[in-house]
Amino acid sequence: MIEKEKKAKEGPMVFQKLDPLLHSELRLAVMSYLVAQSSSDFNELREVTQSTAGNLSVQLKKLEEAGYLKITKGFKDNYQHTAVELTDKGLKAFEEYVNALKTYFSNG
Repeated sequence: MIEKEKKAKEGPMVFQKLDPLLHSELRLAVMSYLVAQSSSDFNELREVTQSTAGNLSVQLKKLEEAGYLKITKGFKDNYQHTAVELTDKGLKAFEEYVNALKTYFSNG
């Protein structure tokens, strides 16, 4: 039996839904970086993602509103400082996103 016929008999491919909040290049980059680092600050994230301050600010706010990040604003050495931390909910969402993405490769 040829491979195409075999797959047709096994049934349709099932792809898990991808979290649309994480399916954005900049938000995914931020989350990926924070999974590896667990925390960072605004300036470091802007540097590693090569994004503009305005765009990064908007994307961080979306992730914070979803509960994926905790953002703390304050001062460090008399300068404004924005600390960004990955939450447990954010880590879980990222892991689910990665696992869902894997289904796209294993079903092909």
